[in-house]
Amino acid sequence: MLDFIRSRIASFRHAFHGLQYVLRTQKNAWIHLVATAAVIALGLWLALPARDWPMLALAIAMVWMAEVLNTSIEAVVDLASPVHHPLAKVGKDVGAGAVLIAAGTAVVVGLLIMGPPLWARIAPLFVGR
Repeated sequence: MLDFIRSRIASFRHAFHGLQYVLRTQKNAWIHLVATAAVIALGLWLALPARDWPMLALAIAMVWMAEVLNTSIEAVVDLASPVHHPLAKVGKDVGAGAVLIAAGTAVVVGLLIMGPPLWARIAPLFVGR
C-alpha cells in the first residue's frame, strides 16, 4: 500500500512538472493564464449564478488541455525530427489548430454566458440615463 501511495505522489509531481514546463516555455500559456484570471474576475464581478460556472470552467479547462497537449506534441515532434521536415510542421500546425479551436470556442461560451450581464452593467455608460 505504501508503494501505491508513493507512486501516486510521484505521478502528481510529474504532472506538476509538466505544467511548470508549459508555463515556463510557452508564451501563449501566459496569455491563457491572464485570460483565465480575467474571466474568473469578470464572472465574480458580474455575480454570475452558480449554473454558469461549470460551463466556464469546462471552457477554460478545454483551452488549457489543448495548450498542454500541443506542447506535448511539439516536444515529441522535436525529439523525433530535430531537422525541419514537412510532416513535423504538419504535426505542430495541427496541434496549434486544436488550441485555436478550443480558444475560439471558449470565447464564444464566455460571450454567451457573460455578454448579457456585462452589457446590462455597461450599457448605462453608453445610453443616456
